[in-house]
Amino acid sequence: MLFLCYPKCTTCKKAQAWLDGQGLTYDLRDIKTDNPTVEELTGWYHRSGLPLKKFFNTSGLQYKALNLKEKLPGMTEEEQLALLASDGMLVKRPILVKDDAVLVGFREAQWADALK
Repeated sequence: MLFLCYPKCTTCKKAQAWLDGQGLTYDLRDIKTDNPTVEELTGWYHRSGLPLKKFFNTSGLQYKALNLKEKLPGMTEEEQLALLASDGMLVKRPILVKDDAVLVGFREAQWADALK
């Protein structure tokens, strides 16, 4: 499993503590210093079954500074994926990537179901 997080994020810390508490092993990746590529994001987006908007960190400073709430609806999927790949801080976190699932954001019950 791949666990993408921002180490200073409290939600990411909670998710990591939860994973550790379950005794699960994972590869840890800092989303800020090693942001996902367009190819990775495209694959995760399609595997997740989520709308692409769910991959954006809508509460982040960058999202607000770039006025993405207004701009995203007019952007193509390719443009949105390129934007996400340009700055890891635009990406919603944490992300957990498994062979059969991609989980975006931490919701304990959802993660527990997906990891059964």
